[in-house]
Amino acid sequence: MSKAVDVRITGRVQGVSFRAYARDQARGLGVAGWVRNEPDGAVAAHLEGPDRAVDAMVAWCRHGPAYAEVEQVRVEHAVATGAETFVIR
Repeated sequence: MSKAVDVRITGRVQGVSFRAYARDQARGLGVAGWVRNEPDGAVAAHLEGPDRAVDAMVAWCRHGPAYAEVEQVRVEHAVATGAETFVIR
């Protein structure tokens, strides 16, 4: 099975290399999509791939890298875009 989700992560998630670590984690799990900083200090991501891999990536987003302080992760079902890699936007 395959799934796609949009994720919004809030807390201390900018300036702690969240996007770079997310890219590495996603690529290691075989998840495609993107991650970007939002103007309000949040991080947004689009994740797609095998169910278990996407679920593992969402679980990682709940804590992020060592210096992140994740307060909230909002997950919404999304439409797959057919992405083949994971990029930082």
